[in-house]
Amino acid sequence: MRTFNVLFICTGNSARSILAEALANHLGNGRFRAWSAGSHPKGEVHPMALSTLTGLHVPAEGMSSKSWEVFAEPGAPALDFVFTVCDNAAGEVCPVWPGQPMTAHWGVPDPAAPCDNAVEQQRRFLDVAHVLKRRIELLLALPVEKLEPLSLQSQLDAIGRA
Repeated sequence: MRTFNVLFICTGNSARSILAEALANHLGNGRFRAWSAGSHPKGEVHPMALSTLTGLHVPAEGMSSKSWEVFAEPGAPALDFVFTVCDNAAGEVCPVWPGQPMTAHWGVPDPAAPCDNAVEQQRRFLDVAHVLKRRIELLLALPVEKLEPLSLQSQLDAIGRA
């Protein structure tokens, strides 16, 4: 079975895209290889993203905040799919990705947005993780190898609205 390369992008690459990368690698069972990156990476992963992953029993070791330019350089993996998970990244001009990937917007609220209540912020992280998990499960359920490109694009866009 073929392994598909997936990139999740967000502006800061510290929360949403990190959650998506870890969840896709965990749930993908080798069918999908995921990475994450940001247009303006913060340089560090939000601690609540890591604690959320740990709470869901999803490996979080080695997660890092990095620029999306890494995935446009020579030698970067050919990407099959690129998903934006925040509205800012969806509106930005992206680099040219190797592999001519299919793209879709899977926007979710920013769980790292300022919040005075730590319990509420942890709930936000968990809510976002559950939405991303469900979308990734829907992606995994698609017969990607059998779908025509237009049909596949339609399905990817629909998942982002789910």
